[in-house]
Amino acid sequence: MEKEKKDSHGRALEILLLQQVMQNVGKGGTPDAALKTMLHLMSELLGLNRGRIILPETNGTTLSIRYAYGLTAAQKARGRYHHGEGITGTVFADRHPIIVQDIRQDRLFLGRAVDKSDLPPEKVSFIALPLMAEHRCIGVLACHRLRLSERAMHDDMAMLQILATLAAQLLHWHAATEARAETLLDQNAMLQKALMASSRRYGIIGSSRPLLKAINDLEQVSASNANVLLLGESGTGKEMFARALHTASPRADKPFIKVNCAAIPESLFESELFGHEKGAFTDARHERAGLFEQADGGTIFLDEIGELPLAVQSKLLRTLQEGTVTRLGSRRETKINVRVVTATHRHLAEEVRMGRFREDLYYRLYVIPIQLPPLRERREDIPELTAYFLNRINQENERSVNLTPAGVKALQQYHWPGNIRQLENVLERLVLLSPGAIADENAVLPLLQQVEAEPLFQTAVHSAYGAPAQPNPMMQPFAVRPYMQAESHTLAELEQVLAQCRGNKTQAAQMLGLTARQFNYRLDKLRNL
Repeated sequence: MEKEKKDSHGRALEILLLQQVMQNVGKGGTPDAALKTMLHLMSELLGLNRGRIILPETNGTTLSIRYAYGLTAAQKARGRYHHGEGITGTVFADRHPIIVQDIRQDRLFLGRAVDKSDLPPEKVSFIALPLMAEHRCIGVLACHRLRLSERAMHDDMAMLQILATLAAQLLHWHAATEARAETLLDQNAMLQKALMASSRRYGIIGSSRPLLKAINDLEQVSASNANVLLLGESGTGKEMFARALHTASPRADKPFIKVNCAAIPESLFESELFGHEKGAFTDARHERAGLFEQADGGTIFLDEIGELPLAVQSKLLRTLQEGTVTRLGSRRETKINVRVVTATHRHLAEEVRMGRFREDLYYRLYVIPIQLPPLRERREDIPELTAYFLNRINQENERSVNLTPAGVKALQQYHWPGNIRQLENVLERLVLLSPGAIADENAVLPLLQQVEAEPLFQTAVHSAYGAPAQPNPMMQPFAVRPYMQAESHTLAELEQVLAQCRGNKTQAAQMLGLTARQFNYRLDKLRNL
């Protein structure tokens, strides 16, 4: 009866130990909590003292105590063994458990971690078992046991076999998981390096995850002829991505034609895109090939496609469907082979719903959408972008203005509703207005506040889906400079402002609320009329 009670109590302790160990499996993503709990309860519940788990070191020739309970830091540090050395090394090499009945009398027992003089006066046994996983030994589980323990030796050995199996599986699982994670990290690093190399090849600056994802999406479709729609807020670099798509495609040695649909007067759309025959306009002196014909064999990039008039949308749809163009004033169809890349900051589906954009054209264009990230989602790219723009702007203006780290950090904290285009604009102002060669956050913050107060930046900024940009608590949001029609200024006005700026087109454009590209387009257009 007494023996049955002891056996029942022993089983209850064993079950409690296993329950507590299993509750800690996976905690923290490592086996540490479970193995430490196991060694602790081996001592406290079963009397298997000074438990330790010995694992191979990275050099592959020695073993050391990795987990222990009841050993001091100095004792753990001394517990190092070569393969085949002492009880521990022999168990690891031969893959068989060893029981030393009396540590003091066994010559093979080294007593390296716990000196024999530190043992209790009773006879102490030493038990060591191999940790087996995938038919190989990955470590050793060992402990001290009083020879005259109340528990039967075969019960302790059975329990230790279970614990050794559990410990081996936990360690093997963790090592396999770490190996897989390391492999994935290596693969990710290689992919990121490749994508960064691609971004450098295309002239795209940055290495943030959202940017690299957009580049990866671009490269995946570059070899096809499918129409691509670039989505994103104004100033996110849609033209650069369109050029990158062209560069990565088999059409790279053919023309790349860029069309800003927001900058062409409505009366000239058809003539610009599809060309005209002699006599189509009263002042026309010769035939002219449209931009689609000029792009034959290559790529045409229709920026701000949402600005296209409905009448021109119909003709564009026919061109996409049939692969032909018909010049204004002619009935002759000309076969073309052009890849169409479009971009917009508008929500085209909403434009379709409002009747401002043809649904059939929408589905023709919306084949491969690529979302370009706004600058506020790739703030880690701002230091590199800043360095690039400052270098270029300094060279153009014969200046040598540089930003302090605090100044760059102030730029990173801003929300940039105008994205990269706005960053470039602010840096150009900073270079031109800076009294010295070094600018810090005290120069950056007032400039950003000044930009926010300007009337041109007061309209709402919308993302590709029409949602307003998220405000930054540091400053109130402002709007991107809106597109203006090409006839927004007369030639006399443009040349007068250009003269005031001593021929500096960038400064002239800023004074008129235009980008440098918009200013040049208007100036060239009006001078050639």
